[in-house]
Amino acid sequence: MQLIGARWIDRLGLVLACLTLAVVPVAANAADEDPWEGFNRAIFRFNDTLDTWALKPIAQGYQAVTPQIVEDGVHNVFNNVGDVRNLANDLLQAKFHDAGVDTGRLIFNTTFGLLGFFDVATPMGLSRNDEDFGQTLGAWGVSSGPYLVLPFFGPSTVRDAPAKFPDSFVGPYRYIDHVPTRNVTFAVDVIQTRASLLSAEKLITGDRYIFIRNAFLQNREFRVRDGEVEDDF
Repeated sequence: MQLIGARWIDRLGLVLACLTLAVVPVAANAADEDPWEGFNRAIFRFNDTLDTWALKPIAQGYQAVTPQIVEDGVHNVFNNVGDVRNLANDLLQAKFHDAGVDTGRLIFNTTFGLLGFFDVATPMGLSRNDEDFGQTLGAWGVSSGPYLVLPFFGPSTVRDAPAKFPDSFVGPYRYIDHVPTRNVTFAVDVIQTRASLLSAEKLITGDRYIFIRNAFLQNREFRVRDGEVEDDF
């Protein structure tokens, strides 16, 4: 990807939020999955500092001045674009029913939903799936490997980190040749995503690193198994 640095600051916000939204129980033995905790904590502090002093204040300002209908619409547009990634990974996992649902979502939201600004598909019973290539590798039997915190990207695993590269081919940014347009589009994506997750931070308790690590690992296992998580994870 051409956009390095600020391009990936969103991963801190995206992952942090994804984790705090996890509603499944925290894994009691998650520490066994974190043999590089010292390194990971250092990178976590770096990412958290960037979020605290840069991304979060911008997101708060965006949320303060943006009407809710506009904020929701922008969020829907990027979700609509993300349905392309979902569809691709549905097919790779042979989830043909889900692929049909995501195809329907793309058609209806892109046309009747005005390029996805309005989510008309969900009220029609076409619920959004959430798939990525890391989940596809998990479905193919690839284990997650150790927990790994990446600069800017945030929490990941040895399996999921390289899986971000194939997913980039079904995202929009590789195909926007006009650099200013690409950068502005990406910045809006980052800011609106972080803004939509501000309230989720209230769910974090105790040691932030441990809470986020455990929630991330449990959430990834939940998604890879399509909700069928073993009790002794």
